[in-house]
Amino acid sequence: MATTKNWFITGVSSGFGASLADLLLEKGDKIAATFRQQAQADEFTKKAKGQGYGFVMEVTDEAQVKKAVADAIDKLGHLDVIVNNAGYGSLGSIEEIEAEEVRRQFDVNVFGPLHVLRAVLPHLRERKSGHVLNITSIGGLKTFPGVGVYNASKFALEAIGESLAQQVKPLGIKVTNIEPSGFRTEWAGASATYVDTAIDDYRSTVGENLKGIQSYSGSQPGDPDRAAQIMYDLVHADGDAPLHLPLGKAAVKGAREKFTALVKELAEVEETGNSADFPV
Repeated sequence: MATTKNWFITGVSSGFGASLADLLLEKGDKIAATFRQQAQADEFTKKAKGQGYGFVMEVTDEAQVKKAVADAIDKLGHLDVIVNNAGYGSLGSIEEIEAEEVRRQFDVNVFGPLHVLRAVLPHLRERKSGHVLNITSIGGLKTFPGVGVYNASKFALEAIGESLAQQVKPLGIKVTNIEPSGFRTEWAGASATYVDTAIDDYRSTVGENLKGIQSYSGSQPGDPDRAAQIMYDLVHADGDAPLHLPLGKAAVKGAREKFTALVKELAEVEETGNSADFPV
């Protein structure tokens, strides 16, 4: 029988967070779940019946994050798994998304996870164990028209995860960047912000891609419950964990296309790139 784990999960009101929390309650693991509203947190605590607790936390508020982490450790005794799940998509052309919205995108998708990591890493380092799951996106590896600002935030989270993995591996702490493609969550629906494409030059690129994203909201091929099971199995498996885990056929295909194209391009520019060094 697998040893139970104590999880700290951000953004449990819907999507991957909700599916994962439901699975963990079924499996017997313990959960510290964060929500933006007190009523949601109270409802979760009641439903969990001592197996989990809901906490009110806005990931952009570092003081709230520190308090939620401290309260979670107090309630559960310790934390084994940290899931940076809270986030949203800001969609529109790079030229048309206002600076204030760009900052908000980075506040939630980048600075939020950083607040969580700074709060939990002293605890994980002290225990010399733990597993950090960053819910990034295939959009953290591959770009799309109209998704540039979101792509940038997820590329940043990918880099944070990759660097952190090197930083904490000698301490017995694992890091995995989870990279989903289209899943039936609210990412393309209620949780997203859209800036309409008013510039004619972008209608055939940004405009068409955003129409496609909106049209498939609710019918994406990815199953959040299957993703939750994969994350559960990953955390409970022995041995090393993958640094990158694309979820969904489109994610696997997209990652392969991105890096195949990059290797091809590198071969084409290798001689020019090497020529920039002082002669030896």
